Amino acid sequence: MAFKDYDFNDTYFATFDDEKALVTKDIQVYYGDNHAFHDGNLSFSRNKITALIGASGSGKSTYLRCLNRMNDDVARVTGQIMYRGMNINSSDVNVYEVRSHIGMVFQRPNPFAKSIRENITFALKQHGLKNKSELDKRVEESLRGASLWDEVKDRLDKSALSLSGGQAQRLCIARAIAMKPDILLMDEPASALDPISTKNIENTLNQLKKDYTIIIVTHNMQQASRISDYTSFFHLGHALEFDRTERIFTNPHVKATEDYISGNFG
Repeated sequence: MAFKDYDFNDTYFATFDDEKALVTKDIQVYYGDNHAFHDGNLSFSRNKITALIGASGSGKSTYLRCLNRMNDDVARVTGQIMYRGMNINSSDVNVYEVRSHIGMVFQRPNPFAKSIRENITFALKQHGLKNKSELDKRVEESLRGASLWDEVKDRLDKSALSLSGGQAQRLCIARAIAMKPDILLMDEPASALDPISTKNIENTLNQLKKDYTIIIVTHNMQQASRISDYTSFFHLGHALEFDRTERIFTNPHVKATEDYISGNFG
């Protein structure tokens, strides 16, 4: 069977007893008349890392952006996104409140053109936190959480634009966790980084999962196998398989998953 001719009725989703941080039910995404993503039924375990893998255009990032309503202005999203017993895809939900609980780190580092300190405190102040000692505490906590404190503690009032790419991405992680979210969404956070910076990011994520649920899109299958507890394989706008990472990479149930991981498709 050609990879492109795969039967989308043949899917496999393992179930586990872990506490769930987020569950999606029948997520569909439409860009105008284009049905870009189909039948998104996935669940994410608390304090675990779940990797979303698949070729470019398979729907990984489209699906990920649904999880904190980043697609609102560009696409129509139907179905349920269940968080703390609430469907956060409902029109009466405060999107900004959702994003304070479900943070996002993008593919390329995007620090604000402000100081390192102000990158961390900006959103906190917008949400009403004004106490200087508490702000200073959050700055240190979040930078430590992102494994960046020791590198920048003596230049917090210097421009964040002076940081290296890897440092800038860890600052973006620190900025996200300063809001103390439950869930971190990451869209290829290391794809633009060198191997040393990538290793630093991966080490940071492994530390962060003690306190956060992490969902990461990655094209790097070695990265997925190194850092994730669970993996879901996406193809042509469908999530085809979900299982423990070691099973996905050693004994997948779906032929298309095996073909993708082995490079045996065309």
